[in-house]
Amino acid sequence: MVSQAKDIERQNFSYEELVSWLYSLQKFGIKFGLSKTSKLLKAFGNPHRGQRYIHIAGTNGKGSVGAMLESIVMKSGLKVGFYSSPHLVSFTERFRIDRECIRKGQAASLIRELKEVIRQEEPPTFFELTTAMALIFFFRNHVDLGIIEVGMGGRLDATNVITPMVSIITTIGLEHREFLGDTIIDIAKEKGGIIKKGIDVATAVDQPSVVSLFESLCRERGAPFWRVGHDVRYRRLPSGLLWYYGLRKRFKNLELGLRGRFQHRNAALALLTVEILKEKGLVISDRAIRSGLADPIWHGRLEEVSSNPTIILDGAHNPSAMRSLAHSIGNDFDFRQLILVFGVMEDKDISNILREIVPLATRVIYTRPTYYRAANPHCVMDMAKGFGKAGEVQFPLSTAIEKARDLADKRDLILITGSLFTVGEAKSYLDPIGHPIEDI
Repeated sequence: MVSQAKDIERQNFSYEELVSWLYSLQKFGIKFGLSKTSKLLKAFGNPHRGQRYIHIAGTNGKGSVGAMLESIVMKSGLKVGFYSSPHLVSFTERFRIDRECIRKGQAASLIRELKEVIRQEEPPTFFELTTAMALIFFFRNHVDLGIIEVGMGGRLDATNVITPMVSIITTIGLEHREFLGDTIIDIAKEKGGIIKKGIDVATAVDQPSVVSLFESLCRERGAPFWRVGHDVRYRRLPSGLLWYYGLRKRFKNLELGLRGRFQHRNAALALLTVEILKEKGLVISDRAIRSGLADPIWHGRLEEVSSNPTIILDGAHNPSAMRSLAHSIGNDFDFRQLILVFGVMEDKDISNILREIVPLATRVIYTRPTYYRAANPHCVMDMAKGFGKAGEVQFPLSTAIEKARDLADKRDLILITGSLFTVGEAKSYLDPIGHPIEDI
């Protein structure tokens, strides 16, 4: 890796070549700890210090809450950065300012600069380097607020080098157990690692044991603790509009731009965060709140990409996310048949993910995205046999999508789900001009 880095120093490599080199850092796997990220940032003068951030951890909902906050803050006239992962189609999606992704030339320049300070004896992981990229990019572009999404866990996640204005923990579920622990409490302890001394914590968790843990951590660290469902409440109207009963504010008939019943709880969490930010001096108007909630951009989450028949993309990739997706599909969409196109990663809780969605489908097409961690669709179909739904294997993913279109008529619904990698590849196939494949 080091000799490759030196080669890159001597030559004017393209964006594609530099990002390819960056992906090669994935061979170092997932390594928890803050030291390497801190050392990278120190070489750039610690640009993350003294900046205003929101830090978001949790099992599901991080991106949706982040996108709502991004939209609200933008509508208030502030310059906002948003760092998220993974991306759907292009690496540049991970870094955006005022909803504009970093330009390829900017990304290439940052990679070159960071590569030059990498220490031979302790190379960073992919995520450590991209986190440093984000924080430097936001500092140099003078953002007023950076929204930083945790990669995995929280306590030892590379993003935990920041000191935020508010720490958000969306939900807690069983995920990444090989890294975070086998129980909900083990996982909650890791995610609770973003709780810092004196920094407000906003959460939508509802498991009593997890709430008790977070209350304890906040008491120990003198961090104010705020909960959706306790300190603030919300109501979803049959029309889909949201009523919010907050710490100081109440809103009626808020329109949400992100679809899905689960988004109302996410919106309440975003509004709770806005109230905390306002107490800390950010100027955010009621008008910005209304227009911001109605107009976030977050691709691949209950996203309708085609009609006649309707095609929905959703990146649900764990049982709780799939349960929420199935609830929204079953209650908020009118269709004759549901044709499910399903591709999942092999390290996921596949049987329980299938259990949540397959019973709702009329027919299932098992497939896989072009990614090394994708599960064998034949094996996935074998796991689903007990649900008694007609199924078949089709790949590549483009073939599976065309098969679903052949089976569907205009009254049917095609749902493509199981992984963000599946959704990203499907999005490129369905909209090759707007979202071209990044061939790296």
